[in-house]
Amino acid sequence: MNLTQAKIEQAIGVLKELDIDLWLTICRESDSVPDPVTDLIVGHGAMWLSCFFIARNGKTIALVGSADAANYKRTDLYQEIKVYTQDVGKDLKAIVQNVNPRHIAVNYSQSNYTADGLSHGLFLLLEEWLKGTPYAERLISAEEIVARVRGRKTREEIGFLEKAAVMADECWHEALNQIKVGMTEIEIAALLEQAIRKRKVEPSFEPIVNAGVKSEAGHAMPSTAVLEKGDLLHVDFGVRYEAFCSDIQRLAYFKKDNEKGAPPELSAAFHKVKTIIQETAKFYKPGALGHEIDAKARKMLLEDGYPLYDHGLGHQIGRAVHDGAAMVGPLWPRYGNMPTIPLETGNCFTAELGIQVFGIGYVGLEEDLIVTPEGGRFLGPCQDVLIVK
Repeated sequence: MNLTQAKIEQAIGVLKELDIDLWLTICRESDSVPDPVTDLIVGHGAMWLSCFFIARNGKTIALVGSADAANYKRTDLYQEIKVYTQDVGKDLKAIVQNVNPRHIAVNYSQSNYTADGLSHGLFLLLEEWLKGTPYAERLISAEEIVARVRGRKTREEIGFLEKAAVMADECWHEALNQIKVGMTEIEIAALLEQAIRKRKVEPSFEPIVNAGVKSEAGHAMPSTAVLEKGDLLHVDFGVRYEAFCSDIQRLAYFKKDNEKGAPPELSAAFHKVKTIIQETAKFYKPGALGHEIDAKARKMLLEDGYPLYDHGLGHQIGRAVHDGAAMVGPLWPRYGNMPTIPLETGNCFTAELGIQVFGIGYVGLEEDLIVTPEGGRFLGPCQDVLIVK
């Protein structure tokens, strides 16, 4: 069974758990406007408007355009392939009437962006196609379905994520051996990318590099700022392996000529960040709520008088660097309901935070882990020691 088929089977199980009769995904021109669930349950793109039905009773149907049909027939992922030429709405209506669902879950969500792939235009079309039937009033959000199918990583998916995490750490150490004072952030990022592509994989995203305090930590692209003695080098990057992403942050201090090691305030901040990640990882257990774990991290920071970070402690990783659904973060409006969704076994997350040290740089670490009944298990090697060069 390939990975897409495994996720379809997983979806059927989730529909039974949630007592939802039908999950309907509608997409079109997937190269231009892909639905985030396409990679999960479709397997490849489509040019014509296409509809994918997964029912609680185990029935699966793909309704696709005649020009696209051959691809779907070859994959054998769906039990039944129905083909249309002129009017997809007529055939969709007939399939829905045959299934006769109490609810039809479709891909919209106010909080989970990975479950929000149905455009407003397609939603209006769906309402038009079902007009005059009771099914037009039975449309519900598929966000819980998407969250569980996307978040519950299979053994194969976990293997890919472990490989991506290990490979990212290897790339960091390889690049670090070549990084020297006098290089620009752009040149350092290029070394990371070179190490990644050498392994015949792609970056999860364009590497972020901060040379001391010359650039602001966040999502800004590398600049022409030069790494100097007395700077803390901070990098944020990842590897995409077999379509699955890692996301890590690493640090190295380039000491001044008169220094034997890192300044005390830097060492203290590094120890605090590392300790918080290691300690809060223990709470990444099934049923835990993300906002409660995040609150523990913030309490630990405040105990030593450090300022609070302005983001969540952890986001899910998978096919996307930010993989949606449950997150470990505060109850802020911008996160919607995601910090209140219970964590599940097999969810893979980051654990990340940082402290800005005046005149030195951003002490940011990020590790990847998987939720287990015993707590978070790190997917790759962690940075436990501040590197001083």
